[in-house]
Amino acid sequence: MKTVPLRRLVADCDQLLRPDRIMDYDGAANGLQVENRGRVSRLAAAVDASHDTVAMAIARRADFLVVHHGLFWSPSHPWTGRRYELLRLLLENNLAVYSAHLPLDIHPRVGNNALLCRKLGLTRPSPFLLAKGQHLGLRSKARLSRDALARRLAQATGAWPRVLPCGPATCRHVGVVTGGAGAELRLAASEGVDTFVTGEGPHWTFSLAQELGVNVLFGGHYATETFGVKALAAWLADRHGLPWEFLDHPSGL
Repeated sequence: MKTVPLRRLVADCDQLLRPDRIMDYDGAANGLQVENRGRVSRLAAAVDASHDTVAMAIARRADFLVVHHGLFWSPSHPWTGRRYELLRLLLENNLAVYSAHLPLDIHPRVGNNALLCRKLGLTRPSPFLLAKGQHLGLRSKARLSRDALARRLAQATGAWPRVLPCGPATCRHVGVVTGGAGAELRLAASEGVDTFVTGEGPHWTFSLAQELGVNVLFGGHYATETFGVKALAAWLADRHGLPWEFLDHPSGL
């Protein structure tokens, strides 16, 4: 069985995604979060690092798990209860975990935003939604009916989106930010889009969308962020000749 040094995979991910150059949300620990014994033979990818996805990775004999939402978002001690069980599973089963949050959202090639734009048929996207000193999404000019855009989003994610039809029936300026960017609706509108595609948002975004005259399409936080981890794992697997698998574990959100 072929194996590759863990440090080589981590170095490749770091070089591609440049997590040290990206300002992320407090608590997001991008990069290698858990080591293994130093060699990797099989890759797995998941949106979330959780007890369930770790168990799925172990069942498939993976020893390197790539995730978008990592293990650590807040103080992670004490190591008791379910937290202890999760860490015990990781260490006893030699499973390394690499997490990439915003670095994987905004990457121009393997990023969630770029890949979703491609699936929606949005061409020549440009940077969009300036926050934290960087653009968190992409925007594109279009001439596409709101219903057609919703159908494309449903085809991309596998589920019909929640549509707030508060803007024009023909979408001409579409902004895309995967994940939970609904709370940034006012900022999105201020940058000139008439349609905002994201994963999820707060209840009050309905009234705000009406006030601003902007369409909003919520494709699901989980569903809009499956693309990046798949692309990153596929890129690593091709580069090193390793098998990989996507572990689909939808949150329903």
